[in-house]
Amino acid sequence: MSFPSFQRRLFALAAVFVLLAGCSRLRPKPKDEYVYVTAKGTYLRDRLAAVSNRTGNVDNGQKLKILERQRHYFRVVTDKGETGWINERAVVTQDTVDQFEALKKEYARQPAVATGVVRDDVYLHLKPGRDTDRFYRLNEGEKLGLIARATLPKPTPGGAPPPQPKDGEPPAPPPMEDWWLVRSGDRSGWMLSRMMDVDVPDSVARYAEGQRIVGNYVLTKVEDDEIEGTDKMVPIFVTLMNSWKAGLPYDFDQVRVFTWNRAKHRYETAFRDRNIQGFLPVEVKTDPGQPNAPRQSANTLPAPSFTYRVLAADNGPVIPDPVTGISKPSKLVQKTYRLEGNITRRVLKPGEVPPAEAKASEDEATKAAAKKSPKKRK
Repeated sequence: MSFPSFQRRLFALAAVFVLLAGCSRLRPKPKDEYVYVTAKGTYLRDRLAAVSNRTGNVDNGQKLKILERQRHYFRVVTDKGETGWINERAVVTQDTVDQFEALKKEYARQPAVATGVVRDDVYLHLKPGRDTDRFYRLNEGEKLGLIARATLPKPTPGGAPPPQPKDGEPPAPPPMEDWWLVRSGDRSGWMLSRMMDVDVPDSVARYAEGQRIVGNYVLTKVEDDEIEGTDKMVPIFVTLMNSWKAGLPYDFDQVRVFTWNRAKHRYETAFRDRNIQGFLPVEVKTDPGQPNAPRQSANTLPAPSFTYRVLAADNGPVIPDPVTGISKPSKLVQKTYRLEGNITRRVLKPGEVPPAEAKASEDEATKAAAKKSPKKRK
């Protein structure tokens, strides 16, 4: 081999090394990956062994950068520089967090239909259902804005099939459970209905008569100088109630107005509409009155008013969607009432005949929902 030929090959080999080195420098750096803590509180450990040392504490919602993966564990680093291993069951991925953010944006402008408070520590889920992804954890006493209700079959213990009916008997409807899409601060998600209570003062809750309060709204306020405290203005409430049975296809079956008796300094029922199939939301506003009404009539003046919707008689049974669990009736009757002093009057146009309403008979709707419920939810 001549020297020039050897030199040319050496130069070519050097050029290849230079090219490869350049490509290495131009190759994009792998994108950082993160997980987020779902546990209320847990710790990182220095090794995957039966005996290990704690290297840091982490809390629900905390963002952790992934350094390494091994089996069902991640080695992570916190924003404080603490490193350690954490079980994959105690975290969720960025994709799940992004879906929670999308859920929050989707309902960001939708007003709450009621307010509530967390009864016990509970997780927020991405969708209604116990086997759906969960992330945020709410603490007992946190305030809630209720957005939408869903009702789904309650999982059987251990996934056992429901009991089979006897020969000639119709199948029993499956046990159901209610879920609420809620907003708490900057967090949104679905939670079990039984883990929260509607925010209602004790002075009104005492009149529930064994029913569950599902909504409570201030209609107006009246002054009573003889009550205790510096604030002498007493709220007048519109209160919605329902039975404690889960899985009903309507939100409430009774509406009551509690006015204040200045002489006895207590609440009294001024209006009651019951045995209805009502659907949230309720609108509270001021009714302008009817200028053309007789002068002696109280409805010539503006007055506090409220509007709610009930199922029309010709709608048929409302069946919650078997996947989302949300009920969407097609025919509703709108009912508006004015509060004139302590008297509640329905607002109707001259000659208007109110449409017929469905009664709150749950049997037919429950049976229809049972027929449409999927045998197995994914």
